[in-house]
Amino acid sequence: MNIVCVGGGPAGLYFAISAKLRRRDHDVTVIERNPAGVTYGWGVTFSDALLDSLYGNDPESGREINAQPASWDNQEVRVRGGEPAHLGGYGFAVGRKLLIDILVKRAMTLGVDVQFEREVGDLSELADADLIIACDGANSRVRARYADHFGTGVEVGANKYIWLGTHRVFDSFIFAFEETAAGWIWFYAYRFNADTTTFIVECSTATWEGLGFDQLGPDESLALLEHIFQRQLDGHPLISPHNSTRGRDLGRTPWLNFIRITNTAWYHDNVVLMGDAAHTTHFSIGSGTTLAMQDAIALADNVEKYNDLPTALRSYQRERCAAVRDAQGAALNSTKWFESVPRYVDQEPIQFAYDLWKRRGGYPLWRYQLHLATQFTALRRLRCAFSAARREQRDRRRLRLAGGNEAHDHGALTR
Repeated sequence: MNIVCVGGGPAGLYFAISAKLRRRDHDVTVIERNPAGVTYGWGVTFSDALLDSLYGNDPESGREINAQPASWDNQEVRVRGGEPAHLGGYGFAVGRKLLIDILVKRAMTLGVDVQFEREVGDLSELADADLIIACDGANSRVRARYADHFGTGVEVGANKYIWLGTHRVFDSFIFAFEETAAGWIWFYAYRFNADTTTFIVECSTATWEGLGFDQLGPDESLALLEHIFQRQLDGHPLISPHNSTRGRDLGRTPWLNFIRITNTAWYHDNVVLMGDAAHTTHFSIGSGTTLAMQDAIALADNVEKYNDLPTALRSYQRERCAAVRDAQGAALNSTKWFESVPRYVDQEPIQFAYDLWKRRGGYPLWRYQLHLATQFTALRRLRCAFSAARREQRDRRRLRLAGGNEAHDHGALTR
C-alpha cells in the first residue's frame, strides 16, 4: 500500500513506524513542512499507559523514549507564593525535539521516506496514494479541504496562554497562581530534561489586556512575566521559542487561545484524520501526544487487520472516537475550571488544590481523605515510595514484553 502522512509530528512519524513494522512492503512517506530538526514546543508529558503501548508496539523506540525521561512524583499548588499544597501523583516528560529526533531516526531505519521542507499545496499532488493521513495539527489544511464532510467543530477558549521555557528546574509538577492589579495569572511547569522546564502561562483575556500584553513586544512581555513570577523563578529568565536569544525581535510574543477541535467523521474516501487534526485536548491535562500516538497504533492495527480500506477506516474511527471521548470531556471540564479560577482561588489552599485536582470530574469520595493525608510529609513520602514501587513493577513488565515483541518484530521484518 502506498501511504502518505501529511505532517511530521509524533502522530505521523509513529504511524509510519507502526505501519512498516506490520508490513515492510508498505510504501510510506511522511511530509513535513519544517526543516529537519525544527519543531515547536518544549517538553511533552506521557504516562505509564502510553509507555505500555510504546513497548508493546515497538520496543526499540519505546526504550529510547524511556531511556532518560524527566519525572516527578508529586504535584504542588502554590498561591501568592505561600506554602504549597500537595496533590501527589507522578508523570514523565521528554523534550519534543528529542522525541521527534528518535522517531525520525527509527522511521528512516525502517525505510520510511521522510521529506522535510515540503508543503502540500493540493491533494492532487498525492494522487498515487492509496491512503492519505492528515496529521498536520489542529489547523490542518488537509482537514479544512473536507471540513463539511468531517463535521469539524472549532471552539476557541476564553483564556490566553503562552508556551515558554526556563532553566529554573522544579522537582515537582507546579501549578502557581499570582494575583496582580489586573487579575489572576498562573503557570504550569514541569521539567523535561536535566536543566530545562516547560513553563506555560495562562490568564483571562481581561487580565492579559489589563497587564498590557496586547501592546508589549517579546522582550517586554518576558520581562513582565519574570517580574510577576519572580518568587518562583528565583532569578532564572524565561525563554520564548520564537526569541530564545533575547534581542532578536520576531514580532509579538506568541500568546494564543486554545482551540478545541472535534470531528463527527474521521475519514472521507481515502483521507483519514489523526492526532490534533482529529481532536484536541486542553494542555492542562497533558494528553495530546499520548492520544496522537495511540491513534497511530490503532490506525496501523486496523489497516493491517482488514484488507478492505473503508472497513479499516470505519473500524479505526469507531475505536478511537470512543477512546478519545472521555479524554475530551475531561479536558473540557479542565478548560472551564481554569476559565473560572477567580471563583475558586480564595479558598483555603488545601481545599483550592483539591478543587484543582477534581476539575476533570469522576473522582471517588475517598480521594479527599488521601488528599488530606498527602499534606503530611511522612505520609507523602510513603505515597511516593508506593508509587516508585509500582513504576518499577511496570518497568519490569515492559522489559519482559519488549523481549517477546522483539523476536516477533524481527520475524515480521524479514518476511
